[in-house]
Amino acid sequence: MAKTLLEQLREMTVVVADTGDIQAIETFKPRDATTNPSLITAAAQMPQYQGIVDDTLKGARETLGKEASAAQVATLAFERLAVSFGRKILDVIPGRVSTEVDARLSFDTDASIRVGRELIAMYEAEGVSRERILIKIAATWEGIQAAAVLEKEGIHTNLTLLFGLHQAIACAENGITLISPFVGRILDWYKKDTGRDSYEPAEDPGVLSVTEVYNYYKKFGYKTEVMGASFRNVGEIVELAGCDLLTIAPSLLAELQSTEGELVRKLDPAKSADAAIEKITLDKATFDRMHAENRMASEKLAEGIEGFTKALESLEEILAARLATLEG
Repeated sequence: MAKTLLEQLREMTVVVADTGDIQAIETFKPRDATTNPSLITAAAQMPQYQGIVDDTLKGARETLGKEASAAQVATLAFERLAVSFGRKILDVIPGRVSTEVDARLSFDTDASIRVGRELIAMYEAEGVSRERILIKIAATWEGIQAAAVLEKEGIHTNLTLLFGLHQAIACAENGITLISPFVGRILDWYKKDTGRDSYEPAEDPGVLSVTEVYNYYKKFGYKTEVMGASFRNVGEIVELAGCDLLTIAPSLLAELQSTEGELVRKLDPAKSADAAIEKITLDKATFDRMHAENRMASEKLAEGIEGFTKALESLEEILAARLATLEG
């Protein structure tokens, strides 16, 4: 019997579910799962998860007391809700879940460290080992420095909103556990910038970017894992078969599961070892210069932080409104 693309992909790449929907995770049985403010906001509005939301809000109110405003309770509830969903997800997967630090702290190293520690403390208070948690932080220079501190404390991190090789090198050199380069968002930028309607998967700028990062890491022996993220179509996933991990939305997982055909491994450490790549020495000045010169990375990082911030603010408004309903 022919194997599906998803079955073959699992043989060469760790498949991760890119969703906060626990039922979808149960369906596709990934090893790991990732969440972000947009995904948590979507899940929080699903009727089947209203109990989780209500319990989290009640707990936040109890912690802060009657004098706290609805906005203050909602802000605390966001962090706790991310952990609540993370804990539920961990009940149905064998691996790790990624939980995101407030995007509004993306340029604040000290605050990102503090929140990363708080999130781990919440998980550990629930009996969850820190080995099963990846703290997601935006791959700004400040965010990378925060992640480096957390890594030294045994808190593993996932650097997100990653669009350029300079970000990837800085992460690897700071001992980051995992990075999430955004394939689809890179494609979006190039389509808009060039006026093209589409790219063939093998020429997809997002695919080429992740391939470049993967080859650089394997060529120079970095341990940081590469997890392609933010896919727009199955073709992008097929072209990155063999990547360390790929985090994939349920709709694309379903398409992979229903499609048969041969899946060829495209990324392979053995091939990377023979690649003609020059090593880059990276300090903050070089990082800043490379970031400024990479218009796509500069624009998409800023846009991504803004988007996650808006999603967080939207979630806080939803939580405040729900709290008002609960409290009559």
